[in-house]
Amino acid sequence: MTDGPSSVTHRGPVGSVEVAIQRLPHGEGLALPAYATELSAGLDLPAAVEAPLTLEPGAWAAVPTGFAIALPPGTEAQVRPRSGLALRHAITLLNSPGTIDADYRGEIKVILINHGRDPFVLRRGERIAQLVVAPYLQAAWRPADRLEETARGTGGFGSTGVGATSTGHSPDGSG
Repeated sequence: MTDGPSSVTHRGPVGSVEVAIQRLPHGEGLALPAYATELSAGLDLPAAVEAPLTLEPGAWAAVPTGFAIALPPGTEAQVRPRSGLALRHAITLLNSPGTIDADYRGEIKVILINHGRDPFVLRRGERIAQLVVAPYLQAAWRPADRLEETARGTGGFGSTGVGATSTGHSPDGSG
């Protein structure tokens, strides 16, 4: 499977889309990204590190996966954290979610950060993130002098919560 791209289709009860995937030379021997269960939304992405990589507390790194993909037009892929890594080791994505556009053909890399107190050792083949493929819409702007009123209005940052109050401070001291 090193000579060129191949296509993998997940056929679950929720629908499917065919995506071409290319295993890069440093991805040899790694399992293809896969769904853990029949109803999983995300494909598990492996770490294609040649040697164990230590992430010290507060450190981050762009971790290779060993794969490149060609998404069909009208779709994107989001790189999302794995909950188990976050819960057990405080390892998550620095840019979450990361967006893979349909016209990108480079290697999928995952920017991991260690928010924990202890160094974290990442080994080859370890599942480091999830890849969720989804359709998207592009916005066509319609300039407007006023926006339609809603019950929420301009309230944001927790304004819909029960007893919501501001915990931050605004530059003018009002918050």
